[in-house]
Amino acid sequence: MKVQLQQLRYFVAVAETRHFTHAADILGVSQPTLSKQIHTLESSLGAPLFERVRGAITLTVAGETLLPLAQRMVADADAALDAVGDIVGLRRGEVRLGATPSLCSSLVPGILRTYREEHPDIQLHVSEGSSQDLIANLMAHALDLALIVQPEHGVDPVLETTDLLRESLVVASVAAEPPPTVARQLELVELRHTPMVMFRKGYDIRDVTLHACERAGFTPKFAVEGGEMDAVLAFVEAGLGVALVPSMVLANRPLLRATPLAPPGMRRTIALAQRRGAVLPHAAAALRDVVTEHIASGRLPFGVRALSTSATDG
Repeated sequence: MKVQLQQLRYFVAVAETRHFTHAADILGVSQPTLSKQIHTLESSLGAPLFERVRGAITLTVAGETLLPLAQRMVADADAALDAVGDIVGLRRGEVRLGATPSLCSSLVPGILRTYREEHPDIQLHVSEGSSQDLIANLMAHALDLALIVQPEHGVDPVLETTDLLRESLVVASVAAEPPPTVARQLELVELRHTPMVMFRKGYDIRDVTLHACERAGFTPKFAVEGGEMDAVLAFVEAGLGVALVPSMVLANRPLLRATPLAPPGMRRTIALAQRRGAVLPHAAAALRDVVTEHIASGRLPFGVRALSTSATDG
């Protein structure tokens, strides 16, 4: 027995109106088409559903039995279509974005503001963590997208990344105090006797800073270590020491000065990562578009350069 949803929809319309012509008008089909579909449904079920008594349409016992079931099935189908339509039309849904702390405090707010203005009904979930943690969460299907610092060795082959930005690291110090160098740019080795505020272990910038100092021939002197981005900046503002930080995070820190490093300087690449070959939910695909449009708009702070948005292999 093969029963089609359309046949049930036709049956419900006739049962509720008790009139074939009125039901056909409501459905937007001809009466012969409607009658044919009802006849096919009755043949599939092996029982008549309607009978005419003195010119009126009434339900048979089989029709009475089928009606509540058919009404529920048609209603469920309509609800399913509406739900999918809401998701496709971005009237419902959610997106899970991961980002490093430095990006959460600098780049991400502007992106989410634009996304919220365009898609106010989408629920946003933001996870803050190190690039390593974000990559692990992507691979575990806990995130849809992640803004990460591109590792020098690349990412796992199950992921793909799109390079977005090239960002310079600068020396953050208290703006009201003398700068860490009398020159326009600072040679990293000039920090060999300067107390530094250092990020916690496992933090992306910590490893980059330590390797750069090692290449410059010295081991940095820690004033305090173990903080996240906001804590490190607050410690620098308190005069505890200087710190190497991404240039973006100083955009709204008037108490701090940014001193560029002398060439070749230190830079990092910001990338958007996702699972390779995964079909993104509509809400996440829309967020990906907002990210690339935000970068392409050029509204970027000093020391940040947009890159061509092309996917790279892990």
